[in-house]
Amino acid sequence: MTLAIPYQLRDDLYRRPLAYALDRLGDMTNFKCVDVGAGGGDVSVALAELCGPKGRVYAVDIDPIRRNEIAKRAAEFSQVIAITQAAEELALPELVDLAFSRFLLLAVADPAQAISRIFASIRPGGWMIAQEPITSAGRIGRTPFSMDVADIVDPDIGTQLIQLIHSVGADIRDAWVEAPAGFGEGPVASYLSAMTGVESFSEQIILPPLVTVIAKK
Repeated sequence: MTLAIPYQLRDDLYRRPLAYALDRLGDMTNFKCVDVGAGGGDVSVALAELCGPKGRVYAVDIDPIRRNEIAKRAAEFSQVIAITQAAEELALPELVDLAFSRFLLLAVADPAQAISRIFASIRPGGWMIAQEPITSAGRIGRTPFSMDVADIVDPDIGTQLIQLIHSVGADIRDAWVEAPAGFGEGPVASYLSAMTGVESFSEQIILPPLVTVIAKK
């Protein structure tokens, strides 16, 4: 099977599990989507590529600075609408065909409430894709991976992801765990530097496994 990897995800370390999940949805032309916890907007822009000019992507982040970054990044995609909003208070002007989130729940105080609000934003028959890490299962050599980031509440929230999505009545269609590995300088090293402050290393790296869940409403 050929995975539909949007151009904007070519350099994304976790692009393969996301590409596989999006591929499961088939043709996304004209989809209305929400990217909750959109961060820098890479996935939002990728979704805009897949949905086409008549689709719509709500890029939601709690940080207004991030919202401005997304708006600047997505300037060429008029269908991307950047919104400042907390996941636990998500309220969109319309129901969407796809709700996506990644590295979101590890940073929220009430993951169950966030999932409930995200699921409520989906139209009947629509899709949810959620991806969360099991951070401590990653390795730098034989040392468990850890992230020195102030706003992370539960770095191993991926261990609860299936249960959280099942609890809102979603029809879970698939779930799996995947972790990229690397060695030496390159994109993995850059990721480690950004997340942990590690500047260089000589050990094999296994990034935190990412739990992906695909569910339907």
